[in-house]
Amino acid sequence: MSKPAGLRGRVLALVESRPFQRTIIALIVLNAILLGLETSPRAVAAFGALLGGLDRAMLAVFVVELLLRLYAHRSAFFRDPWSVFDLLVVGVALVPASGPLAVLRALRVLRVLRLVSASKSMRGVVGALLGALPGMGSIALLLVLVLYVAAVMATKLFGAIAPDYFGSLGGSLFTLFQIMTMEGWADIAREVMVEAPLAWIFFLAFILVSTFTVLNLFIAVVVNAMQEQVAEDLRAEEGAHAAEAQAERRLLLEELRALRRDVGELRERLDRAR
Repeated sequence: MSKPAGLRGRVLALVESRPFQRTIIALIVLNAILLGLETSPRAVAAFGALLGGLDRAMLAVFVVELLLRLYAHRSAFFRDPWSVFDLLVVGVALVPASGPLAVLRALRVLRVLRLVSASKSMRGVVGALLGALPGMGSIALLLVLVLYVAAVMATKLFGAIAPDYFGSLGGSLFTLFQIMTMEGWADIAREVMVEAPLAWIFFLAFILVSTFTVLNLFIAVVVNAMQEQVAEDLRAEEGAHAAEAQAERRLLLEELRALRRDVGELRERLDRAR
């Protein structure tokens, strides 16, 4: 696809240039620091007006940047999910945050998330996570089933022994979730084992199934998605390089054909001169 000429082409070259993108990234990081300073009463008391002015100035820069990208890409801007994401994040900050909408002021921190769209590596990570969602959903369903079955068993086995932990199905679910995260599970198990010495078999089996098996499946799915994303990016880069190489070969062939025509015409002129 050929790049647009004229003013639009110059604007497109500007917004896609590395210095421009690095400047926007630096402003996003600086804006994140300023938003963090606004949470400090001492900083607000000392530099409140300055912080507010810098925040509005950076918001103006982000709006101008989006307008330039919209002018350069036109309809293609809305076909890019990351561009739409940037538009929504910046648009939230433009909504008047007064009266019942005052809560929207807290949403200004969402501008920090523009670092995700501004960084190619972060976009790859998010893309891999989104690609892993179907597999993670299946594993999450399996984990829910394991938790439910274990909670029913624990309520019936240990409800009378430790009612604070296993007195109800909801309490058992919460306790088993805590055990799954390995937070204080030994204390809970020892308290139950005072009256049920063989309770360690249940806790050990639950930890082996939920923590060391099911939770590690999440990591496996994410790693696999990351590998597929990297492979896809490599294929895309190879395809782009191959297209560029093919275009260069076509240009070279056209130049050779033109050179042959020129040589042929020159020979004909020489023959006529003789």
